[in-house]
Amino acid sequence: MPGTTEATRLEALRQLDLLDTPPSEAFDRITRMAAQLFRLPIAAVSLTDLDRQWFKSRIGVEHWSIPRERAPCAEVAETNAPLLIKDLHGDPCYRDSLLARSGIRFYAGAPLVTREGHGLGAMCVLGTEPREASAAEMQALGDLAAMVMAQIELQHAFGRIDPLSGLPNRLQFIEDLGDMGRDRPEPEPRLAVLVDLASPEQINQAVRVLGPDFLDARVRDVAGRLRRAMGPGRKAYHVAATQFAFLAQSGTEATAYAARLAEALEGIRDGSDGRFLIGVSAGIAPFLLGKTEPQDVLRTAHSAAQDARLGEQVVNIYCSTEDAAHRRRFTLLAAFAKALEQPEQFRLVFQPRVELASRRCVGAEALLRWRHPVLGEVSPGEFMPLVEQTAMARAATAWVLEQAMTQLAAWHRAGIGLRLSVNISATNLAEPDFAERVSQGLLRHGLEADALELELTESAVMADAGQALTALEALAGLGLGLAIDDFGTGYSSLAYLQRLPAKVVKIDRSFIQGMAEDARRRSLVAAMIGMLRGLGYRVVAEGVESAAVLDLLAELGCEEAQGFLIGRPMSAEALDEWLRAAPERAAVPA
Repeated sequence: MPGTTEATRLEALRQLDLLDTPPSEAFDRITRMAAQLFRLPIAAVSLTDLDRQWFKSRIGVEHWSIPRERAPCAEVAETNAPLLIKDLHGDPCYRDSLLARSGIRFYAGAPLVTREGHGLGAMCVLGTEPREASAAEMQALGDLAAMVMAQIELQHAFGRIDPLSGLPNRLQFIEDLGDMGRDRPEPEPRLAVLVDLASPEQINQAVRVLGPDFLDARVRDVAGRLRRAMGPGRKAYHVAATQFAFLAQSGTEATAYAARLAEALEGIRDGSDGRFLIGVSAGIAPFLLGKTEPQDVLRTAHSAAQDARLGEQVVNIYCSTEDAAHRRRFTLLAAFAKALEQPEQFRLVFQPRVELASRRCVGAEALLRWRHPVLGEVSPGEFMPLVEQTAMARAATAWVLEQAMTQLAAWHRAGIGLRLSVNISATNLAEPDFAERVSQGLLRHGLEADALELELTESAVMADAGQALTALEALAGLGLGLAIDDFGTGYSSLAYLQRLPAKVVKIDRSFIQGMAEDARRRSLVAAMIGMLRGLGYRVVAEGVESAAVLDLLAELGCEEAQGFLIGRPMSAEALDEWLRAAPERAAVPA
């Protein structure tokens, strides 16, 4: 039985998480230097475990370990002193050892010693012929042993071990995965798992109420659970503030494993204070060890975990289709950011709006279009919802407003008295200088404020109703027209609608299309028009595609309409031709 000192040494060794880990190029580089220095075929970084010598790095050796009994490296670890054996066959302690029987004649080892003085093993070189070793060579071997220890400390204490959880971090996960793949003759199917304790919103709420110590305690608790669940020979990694990753055992089937993992995570959720982390979720990412890039393994596992949370699941298996959609969104955002620096990719099109009583064109809506040089024509229904959630919404709206005002001024100089509508987002309403910038644009282009109408959705208004009301009052104070777009699809409060300084409400196309054939839809539209007119709004119907619907809307008291029946979105030049082609719909002053 090992004594207390030996038990302490073994504990120090195991805390470093080196045993049974894959080969590492950082250690292999040092091992190659040792073999070249002594001009010997065999070298190793040998760690002395309870009953074995395990090789973290090896050259000229096929096996991973040998028995500790009568192994020279064990003596080096026990004494913390260099050991030189010029000929094992002539040494009374080792001439009958496994090494000697295997044809090894020469051994030299330098100790691997921690700062606390614990001997971990040896940096050793071996040969099949007896030989001498000079003091300079032994000094160099000691230097290489020190380099091994520096690498161990670097991994453990400086950037590779998370100080809170004590687990290896994301950098170590990526390196270990790469090392494991390099040591395999062919790719092996494996499963990577990422456990996410809670959403950012849940974490912020918990910390706000309970303080950061609460979160630290939960992270340490989960880290301990994972460490115990992994057992010897397997690692869990702390890859982000509240995220942990590990590999399922080789040969694990994904679907059955997902069910078992879900049950295990319920234990984490039900732990002490677990009620504050109800959003624990996990993603499982199948991959090929030795082929899939480690960064992609972590990314796909993270994507699967987020999909689990969005789908209100505990565990989700990575789906390439869902991931492709996420990557498409990211690609679009990155490409849009570059397009803002190259605005020739953008253009405006204009969809006419007619007054139903006279059937004359009284306005048009300016719509942004994007043609990417590689992606081609990108639908605004795809890119605009993404852009509106980012800071790019400010720059995009600024570009659209500038181009729209330029065109509007040109129309007015030509005697075409259109009112032009431009869509804005909730992000724009949060800009403290938005009203001022719009005002400056109108002055710069010599436009009256009432020639421009700004459209925003119910959802944009209600995202922060107080802020929206303040911003809209500032815009209305300039004399601008304001319109509520896509009415009926959001979650507006009628109380707020009455307070908003908007004068126009546009009923969403989903209510308009098909109303000629659907009596219930027709009744709903009639009620909406009646209510909105009763509240003092001018009502515009969107998505009009048939003459029957247009006539019905006029009968129900709707004032204006736009849609494919009237005109598709078109260039400014095409709109000019459209107006000239039918004098009866020539524009009148708004």
